[in-house]
Amino acid sequence: MKLTSFQASLAAAVLLTATWLAVPVSAQTQTQPAPARPAAAPAPVPAQPAAAVTTPPAPIAAPAPTTAAPAAAAPVAAAPSRPATEAAVAPVSEAGSAAPKAGIAPAMKELSPWVMFMSADVIVKAVMIGLAFASLVTWTVFIAKSIELSFASAKLRSALKKIADVRSLAEAQMALGTKEGILPSFLTAALREARMSAGLSSDSGIKERAASSFAEIVRAEQRRIRIGMGFLATIGSTSPFVGLFGTVWGIMNSFIGISKSQTTNLAVVAPGIAEALLATAIGLVAAIPAVIIYNHFSRVTKGYLELVSRASGAAARLLSRDLDRSHGSAHSRAAE
Repeated sequence: MKLTSFQASLAAAVLLTATWLAVPVSAQTQTQPAPARPAAAPAPVPAQPAAAVTTPPAPIAAPAPTTAAPAAAAPVAAAPSRPATEAAVAPVSEAGSAAPKAGIAPAMKELSPWVMFMSADVIVKAVMIGLAFASLVTWTVFIAKSIELSFASAKLRSALKKIADVRSLAEAQMALGTKEGILPSFLTAALREARMSAGLSSDSGIKERAASSFAEIVRAEQRRIRIGMGFLATIGSTSPFVGLFGTVWGIMNSFIGISKSQTTNLAVVAPGIAEALLATAIGLVAAIPAVIIYNHFSRVTKGYLELVSRASGAAARLLSRDLDRSHGSAHSRAAE
């Protein structure tokens, strides 16, 4: 009986050794506690002597299931090795793919003038629209006054050439016809004063009253020809400050947005400041042409008013000739 038990134990040890040698080295390294189970398995073998007396081969077949357990457990223990390696590789690959993403800066939105205008604050938009309208008024006044001054100057020069050789107010009116203008106004005022002063012996009084009428006509023409230049002066002097107001307001909103987002990233800071600076740019675009156009019209208007003064002097000389001629004819009649 002892011999049979010894043989069974020896057979179990041989089978266990063969099974352990058949398991891969990786499974042995990952499942080192597994040999502890087969070591405990031979303990029940001495407890089966009764069955061994009747059936001696039974003790040899009995350890097979116990020894097969490590073999079956080996694949189970080896199976996690593949996910473990995959899990170890996965973070590395994810880290490698995340590294380029972290190095890419967030793309900034397009900062075209239209996009900046649409993204601006309501007050900044109102400032920009007002400055754009002021610029439109500037160029409208420039076109209108250029046409007006060109036609008025050409017409007055032509009229002065026509009366250059006339001898009286009546001839001058016939030379000009029924055309309207500044020179016909002078001639009409001179004839009216001469007619209303008929019978008066003082020629100096007639000339003074006629000169007063001429001065009123000149002042009226000055006011008429300067219409629109006040807009240019106002736009040229105030547009930069209006644009600066829009810039200050926009920058204030930008700093408020920076404090809310708690970041100084250029993609966050740049759009708001660019929108604010656009207001100043539009203000300068409106102001600079207005100042240049105003100075241009000041020179052109001065030249036109000199022509008006020449026309006033021509009308005064014709009136003086008529008065002298009338007094000369009166003296000749008296001499006869």
